[in-house]
Amino acid sequence: MTGPSLANLWGRKAGGLSSFERYSDALKSSGIIWDDRALDGWLTDPQRMVPDNDMPFEGIKDAGVRADLLAFLKEATKPGAPQQTTQQGGMKGMGGMMGGGGHDPNLKSLEPAKRVKAITYCHDTYRVTTADGKTRPFWERNLRFMTDSSQDGPEKGAPAIMPAGMMGDRAAVIFAAPEEITKMIEARC
Repeated sequence: MTGPSLANLWGRKAGGLSSFERYSDALKSSGIIWDDRALDGWLTDPQRMVPDNDMPFEGIKDAGVRADLLAFLKEATKPGAPQQTTQQGGMKGMGGMMGGGGHDPNLKSLEPAKRVKAITYCHDTYRVTTADGKTRPFWERNLRFMTDSSQDGPEKGAPAIMPAGMMGDRAAVIFAAPEEITKMIEARC
């Protein structure tokens, strides 16, 4: 659920799957139709292909690996292909979320990109706007709300957002007190 379904991907307009609401405006307006060439470019470097997209993926530089992935995707996503699901969870991948024993930053003195100004919620998506004016969408299961009332915690009314996970698609919004959480989130589509 972090990304859109890849079923029937070939021939589909980028950013055009109606069941997925977190496409970036840049991807929706790109005019790309997914084919072998477009997908190879995307897998090589999504930011170069569509600047300002929200894909938390730096690309695959090895052409052979991309070709193998495209061959697999083409077979696995064609109409009538057997559906396979994977269950997320367990301990796999937890290293990025559990931290590596580093020092937690002082949340009172963060750069604008990590200071939260607004949070909206629509259907299954939170949109977090930071002090640098950027807004990022997060699937509701990929955004955690926490509190830190310690001396290094955020100022009241000035929550911080910190990256979590290994793919850049998860984050934690940290508030000074629990009562701030519901006051900050606006239900708006």
